[in-house]
Amino acid sequence: MRLYDTARRAVVSFEAGPVVTMYVCGVTPYDATHMGHAATYVTYDVLIRRLRDLGHEVRMVRNITDVDDDILRTARDRDVHYLDLATAEIRRFDDDLAALNVLPPWSSPRATSAIADIRGFIGAVIDRGDAYAVDGWVFFDVSTASSFGALCGLDRSAMLAVGPAGGENPDNPLKRNPLDFVLWKPALVGEPSWESRWGPGRPGWHVECSTLALRELGETIDLHGGGTDLLYPHHECERAQSESVTGRPFVRHWMHQAMVGYDGQKMSKSVGNLVFVHDLRAHWSGPEIRTALLAHHYRTDWSWSTDDLIHARARLEVWRSVGAEAAPVPAGFIAEAIDADLDTPEALRMLDAAAADGRDVAAPAELLGIALKDGANAPMP
Repeated sequence: MRLYDTARRAVVSFEAGPVVTMYVCGVTPYDATHMGHAATYVTYDVLIRRLRDLGHEVRMVRNITDVDDDILRTARDRDVHYLDLATAEIRRFDDDLAALNVLPPWSSPRATSAIADIRGFIGAVIDRGDAYAVDGWVFFDVSTASSFGALCGLDRSAMLAVGPAGGENPDNPLKRNPLDFVLWKPALVGEPSWESRWGPGRPGWHVECSTLALRELGETIDLHGGGTDLLYPHHECERAQSESVTGRPFVRHWMHQAMVGYDGQKMSKSVGNLVFVHDLRAHWSGPEIRTALLAHHYRTDWSWSTDDLIHARARLEVWRSVGAEAAPVPAGFIAEAIDADLDTPEALRMLDAAAADGRDVAAPAELLGIALKDGANAPMP
C-alpha cells in the first residue's frame, strides 16, 4: 500500500506490522455531523477496511474533545451543561456514522477522562524545560522545538497569519513568543475547572490529543489522521509537545483529508455553510451518501452538491440491478486502486464497468463499506 505522507510531501510505501496503531482526530461535540466530518471518517474507514483485508489488526483511536472553548460557548448560549450537550451530540454523531457504515473505533476516549494524565503530561513538558507557567497559564516554548513548522510547511509569518483561525492567540501578552501555544489555561467564571500545581483551570486543545494518543497507543503511532485544516496549529503543536515528552518520533506517517466546500467556502461551523448528515438522511440512504463521498479523492478539495447524491443513487441502482446469480467479482478486484493512495474514484469506476458487464460487485463494494443488500437503500425512517 502506498499513501501520501504529509510530512514527506510524497506518496510513499505505508509500512506497518501485524498491529497498526492509528489516531484520527475526532469531533468537538457541540453540533451535528457535517459532510466535512463524514468525508474524513469515511476515508479512514476505507483505509481500515483494506488493512484488515490484508490481515492487520487495526487499533484506531478517535478522541472526543468534550471540554473546549467551542463546546463551552455553545453550552452557555443554549443554557445547558456542557457534558449534557456533549452526550446528546455524541449520540447523534455515532448514529450518523453508523448510517454511513463507518466501523466503530478501537477506542473513543473523552478529554475529560484524561485530566490526571494531561496534568502529568504538562508537568513532564515543564520538567524538560520546554514549557513555562505564567499567572495560571502554561505555554509550550516553541523555541525548544527546532523543527517546529516542518510538518505543516509554513514559515513563521504564515503560522502567525493562520493560527487565529485554529484558536491561537498570538497577541496574548503573557507569551514569550507569539507562536507559543497553550497547554493549560485559567477557567472563566462558570467554566469547568480542575486543580493543578499551576492553579485551577482546564487543558488547552492540543494537549488533549497528545495525552490521549500516548495513553492509548504508545510513544510512536503508525498513522495519524485528520483534516488538512488541523495541520496547523493542531497537529504541528501535537507533534512538538509529544516529542518533547518522549524524545521519540510521534508519528511514522501523517495523512490528511482535503476540505469539502459549499457555497464557495470551506464547509465549517464558523462560516455556517454546513450540510448535515442527519438532514440528508431524511431523503437519502447511508450507502448513497457514502458513495457520493467516495467519488472524490481524499486529497482533492471539492464542493458539495446534491448532484453527487443523484449520481450516487443512479450508480447504486445499476450495481443492484445485477442479480445474485451473476458471476461475482472478488473483493480484491479493486485492491490495486485502494492501495494506490486510496483511489476510491477509480475503484468506483471499476465497479461501474464490472456491473455494466453483468457481474455482481457486492464483494468489492463491501470492501469500500458500501452495502448493496436490500434495505440498505432506505433513507432514515
